[in-house]
Amino acid sequence: MASHDTRPEPEALLAEANKGHRGELKIYLGAAPGVGKTYAMLEEAKSRQRDGVDVVVAIVETHGRVETAALLATLEQLPRKVMSYRGRDLAEMDIDAVLERRPQLAIVDELAHTNVPGSRHPKRWQDVEEVLNAGIDVITTLNIQHIESLNDVVARITGVRVQETVPDEILKTADEIELIDLPPEELIERLRQGKVYVPQQITRALSHFFSKGNLTALRELAMRTAAQRVDAEMVAYMRAHAVVGPWPTQERLLVCINESEVAKELVRSGKRKADRIKIPWIVATVLTPSHEAMGVGARAAIAEALRLAESLGAEIATLRTDRDVAGEILRFARSRNASRILIGRARRRWPYGMFREPVAERLIKLGTDFEVTVVPSGRPLGRLALAPLWNAVPNVTGFLEALLGVAVASLVAWPLWSYLPVASLSVIYLVAVLGAGVRHGLWVALFASVSGFLAYNFLFTEPYYSFEVAQHESIVALLVFLISALFTGTLASRLRMQVENMRATQRRTETLYEFSRKIAQVSKLDDVLWAAVHHLAATLEVQSLVLMPGEGGELEMVQGYPTIDDLDPKDWGAAQWAWEKAELAGRDTATLPTADWLFLPMATASAVLGVIGVRFKDPARAGDPETRRLLLAVEDQIAVAIERTRLAADLEDSRVTAESEKLRAALLNSVSHDLRTPLVSIIGAATELASARALSPADRDALTSTVLEEAQRLDRYVQNLLDMTRLGYGALNLRRGAVDLREIVGRVRSDLARVLGTREVVVDMPRDLPPVDVDPVLIGQVFVNVLENAAKHAPGRTAIAIRARPEASSIRVSVIDEGPGIPPADRDKVFDLFYRVRAGDGQSTGTGLGLAIARGLVVAHGGNIRADAGPNGNGTSIDITLPVAKVPDAAEDTV
Repeated sequence: MASHDTRPEPEALLAEANKGHRGELKIYLGAAPGVGKTYAMLEEAKSRQRDGVDVVVAIVETHGRVETAALLATLEQLPRKVMSYRGRDLAEMDIDAVLERRPQLAIVDELAHTNVPGSRHPKRWQDVEEVLNAGIDVITTLNIQHIESLNDVVARITGVRVQETVPDEILKTADEIELIDLPPEELIERLRQGKVYVPQQITRALSHFFSKGNLTALRELAMRTAAQRVDAEMVAYMRAHAVVGPWPTQERLLVCINESEVAKELVRSGKRKADRIKIPWIVATVLTPSHEAMGVGARAAIAEALRLAESLGAEIATLRTDRDVAGEILRFARSRNASRILIGRARRRWPYGMFREPVAERLIKLGTDFEVTVVPSGRPLGRLALAPLWNAVPNVTGFLEALLGVAVASLVAWPLWSYLPVASLSVIYLVAVLGAGVRHGLWVALFASVSGFLAYNFLFTEPYYSFEVAQHESIVALLVFLISALFTGTLASRLRMQVENMRATQRRTETLYEFSRKIAQVSKLDDVLWAAVHHLAATLEVQSLVLMPGEGGELEMVQGYPTIDDLDPKDWGAAQWAWEKAELAGRDTATLPTADWLFLPMATASAVLGVIGVRFKDPARAGDPETRRLLLAVEDQIAVAIERTRLAADLEDSRVTAESEKLRAALLNSVSHDLRTPLVSIIGAATELASARALSPADRDALTSTVLEEAQRLDRYVQNLLDMTRLGYGALNLRRGAVDLREIVGRVRSDLARVLGTREVVVDMPRDLPPVDVDPVLIGQVFVNVLENAAKHAPGRTAIAIRARPEASSIRVSVIDEGPGIPPADRDKVFDLFYRVRAGDGQSTGTGLGLAIARGLVVAHGGNIRADAGPNGNGTSIDITLPVAKVPDAAEDTV
């Protein structure tokens, strides 16, 4: 009996580890409404609460059932979130309240429920996923008709297509599923008693969905689903704990195929057997180095049989082993808890199987705990059995290299003949045989063995230079050499095949990794598509292209490598089918197989993004399962990369739109306030001036002054808007020169006399302050904005100080007020466009333009501006750094 591996499978342990801190999900599954799922769920919640578990009811619907309402009243319930939809207020589960309350266990009824439009998630099962990801356990309810994969089956049974469905993945990831069963007669009686629906709906329900036949069929579906779930849990437990199967629970059929002509017959026989006894079935093939040596034809036969099995609904698997095919089949059967094995009796092929026990017989001998069925081949031994062998014969170059190796071995052995025993010289020939086997495989190794045997006999055994053997000892030595050479060549060829397989696997892994790394680095859609088609062409030796819908919704070729002019109508038809149906189409598929191209849909969870097309240079590779799996893996990566670029573009568009809306709203708010206020003052003063009644000279002067000052204020605001536009488009022209800062500050004080009012402005500037290299008009605008901002936010009758100090190659000017100051978190933000520091009631507010324009103008001069606290920690200090004008030296003046 072969020994079994007692180590747990890494995939099973990894699945357990990936659960992490995710909460546990339990589903009460029923065949129809009214079987008692909610009541059973609340009973468990009550029991868990008595055990000290923190239980909260997130949402439960009683549907008017008194018993359910009484049980619900004893549990803590979270308030629901009321949402308006089409004039009605609807109550939904408040997911934020659940996450904030953070109980140990949340009770959520009706997993397949569709949320009110505008909710965070469209479906309640998505709410449950978020709760589980937060580490909170959930118990919920579900009817069998709401499972996505059974939607069509339920529609055929009941004539009703259910719109609310739950993905099958939810059931697969559930930690526990409990079936709540009720005989159809009892459920119908509950319906008549009004415990399921309101009285007005009872008659209609009994004649349609709740007929006895429908309920019986739904009951069977529910039981079968629960049984499949239990079987999956058992298999996962066996794999995680290294339990040697099979366990006598649900039966499972394993069909083993190879490249023989009965492979398709085995698949069809397995399908009939699985359907007859209603059990799941798996079709597996075991690849060995000898299969690789049999060439493309053998692999194509296996691929064709696997495609047939997949189309018939079987799970397919490709296994690899060095030699023990039967042992690998039994190991896989035990890991999947298969109890029946179906295999064909393969004919022995020379030289691979002449000295080996057939796999079928070995399975019968070792698999005593399995039911093994052997299907014999009724076809005679002929050219078909030998054809794959001839495919493995290499070209003439390999044989010539073998002869050269034997000749080199003879030349090396000739001078050593006088110093070494004759038997030791055979090792030199074994090295030549080993090299031939490693480079060219079994046939060349066998040829080198025979050639080395003849050369050794001809040169080094008596009588010399003859193929005759005079001594019995020499005959034994020659036979030992021949047998050793044959074994050495065979082992060398097998080693070569294994190395080639490892290299192929390594190349495939490296190319996938390289492709993942490459598309992760690019951010543009064109770069992703180019990387995709180039990678496919280089890795699989194909022509590749990508088709995506254009502006009109029709498929268009967006990328191809090498350059592809156009596709035939049959290829376009296959591409259209793959895109519309999200299924494989084209060459070596069940849909439009006469096409030259194989098309795969680029599908994600949200949509089908386009189609990938490949045309193999070697058509036989199109059906290779390994190639197909690699192609599907690359297709998934391409689809995810395209969706990532689209999401990034959508996010950028959303960000730009949000910023534009924010800017537009701020601009409208600013314009509505800062334009209307001076305009209202101007209109009011002008109206008074234009009135017929007489005004005193003092009143007339005051009104005229108001019109002038408000017009100047309006002019400053319009100037800010123009400066902002010029800064944004880089159209600002600087007319720089050596300017005295005291002149700029003096002019600004005069222009802002009315704005500053009674505030004292203290100017502290040394008389020997060097001039600055600035545009006096624009820097004057900077000081206007800064001083106006200080006057607006500082209390009345407080002083504003303007201090200037020379530094290395610049002058630092500080405008200091005694206002409330700017919070540290806002000191950088106050220079952003339309940003306003939050202020209390009655506090003056700005437009958010002044300091932003000031920063733009100062930076344009090569200076810097920043906000800080006042000298004593009170108020605000706006520090402006401006470049000093270059003073020409005396030598330059004399020129």
